[in-house]
Amino acid sequence: MAEPTAAAGVTWKESNLWKMVFSVVGIMTTLVTYGVFQEKIMRVPYGVNKEYFKYSLFLVFCNRITTSAVSAGALLASKQALDPVAPVYKYCLVSISNILTTTCQYEALKYVSFPVQTLAKCAKMIPVMVWGTIIMRKIYRGHDYLLAFLVMLGCSIFILYPAASDISPYSRGRENTVWGVSLMIGYLGFDGFTSTFQDKLFKGYDMEIHNQIFYTTLCSCILSLTGFILQGHLLPAIDFVSRHNDCFLDILLLSTVATISQFFISYTIRNFGSLTFATIMTTRQLVSIMLSCAWFSHPLSWEQWIGAVTVFGALYAKGFLKPPQKPSDASENGASSPVKLNP
Repeated sequence: MAEPTAAAGVTWKESNLWKMVFSVVGIMTTLVTYGVFQEKIMRVPYGVNKEYFKYSLFLVFCNRITTSAVSAGALLASKQALDPVAPVYKYCLVSISNILTTTCQYEALKYVSFPVQTLAKCAKMIPVMVWGTIIMRKIYRGHDYLLAFLVMLGCSIFILYPAASDISPYSRGRENTVWGVSLMIGYLGFDGFTSTFQDKLFKGYDMEIHNQIFYTTLCSCILSLTGFILQGHLLPAIDFVSRHNDCFLDILLLSTVATISQFFISYTIRNFGSLTFATIMTTRQLVSIMLSCAWFSHPLSWEQWIGAVTVFGALYAKGFLKPPQKPSDASENGASSPVKLNP
């Protein structure tokens, strides 16, 4: 009688292993690819005249309309209602903060390199803790504050001591650190609010993942379209992509991998919990930095290497210091965890 039980255990482990491989490969492939296209669009010139693409809200609109269409299709295919579960203004709050998050992210690439931006994103635990205390009334432990301080210290070292030859295409000398850091601070603040308020929506309403994604991205489509029309950027953006077919292809691929990544993020959180997801995302950020340095020739100073080791050491330590979750707990946490909107 023991043999069938042992065989069933081996089969379950093999199944779980392949699910984990599927999750890791999916997240790493889509989000690392997303990072490459994001940097290419915002920092690499197009055409013989070396023109730069400058329309961040156009990228936001393309990403959101793709995700909105796919989430609507998922709701219809699963025969779920398209009606909003929460008041529409609450979806709009998430949408507005998410648009500001993504716009700050794209704009920052004009003034800081992708490795600097990616490492700065690791500091998002700080604003999440601040917003969590204010909105969710959460209480954090002492080592959470210590690790947050180490992450902030490492990010500060990485940003303040760039290699002398790492030049931004939008400035005449070194990267415009002050403006770039200001945009990244804006990104971290808005991103922290977005994820915390998403968590509040999931816990306050009986809300399906695709329902929240559909309404928040639909609001984002309307707001971003209105924004770049008011800025007078609609026709220039269309003219740019019509003259540079390779830019149009890059934007199409960026929107596609951003949308696909939503599936892998949701799948990973539901099957393995938020801790495993956070560890995979930390590894993805490290891989993205290394790939960007190699592909786009970003040199790193020795101070930046110290900063990077400090940040990733603290993030991995945070993962190992968390108590292990039971499978049922991971599933429950995954179901109620806020689903990250497009990066």
